[in-house]
Amino acid sequence: MTLKEQLNDAMKRAMKAHDSLRLSAVRMIRSAIQNREIGQKCELDDQGVREVISTLVKQRRDSIRLFLEGNRADLVEKEEAELAILIDFLPAQLDAAAISELVAGVIRETGATSIKDMGRVMKLLTSMTAGRADGKAVSDIVRQQLS
Repeated sequence: MTLKEQLNDAMKRAMKAHDSLRLSAVRMIRSAIQNREIGQKCELDDQGVREVISTLVKQRRDSIRLFLEGNRADLVEKEEAELAILIDFLPAQLDAAAISELVAGVIRETGATSIKDMGRVMKLLTSMTAGRADGKAVSDIVRQQLS
């Protein structure tokens, strides 16, 4: 079952259960996917759908951080609930230890020795961790290991 089909099923279940939060989150995902498909003029595969969902996850995390700074607990709560729903559609997230192992392997593979080589390392890691880890967390660990 493709990710798009899973989203359609989730939307139907949310409608039947009268779960307005889940329904709005799934509709938001489907809308973002449709917008990306229109922009690229082609239908997205599962990897493309994961990229769209990852972008939405990043937006939610940024919003949560900004709302916390602005003392808007009501909006933080809503964004965190949406974030939990979005994460359900992504593959299992990598923890810091797994990311560190991947980074160490790529550094050995590329022969990177300094922070100047960060671009080469990140280029390989981005494809390996797409949808499974936050890009900022990965770059922080790369920076830490190359320093």
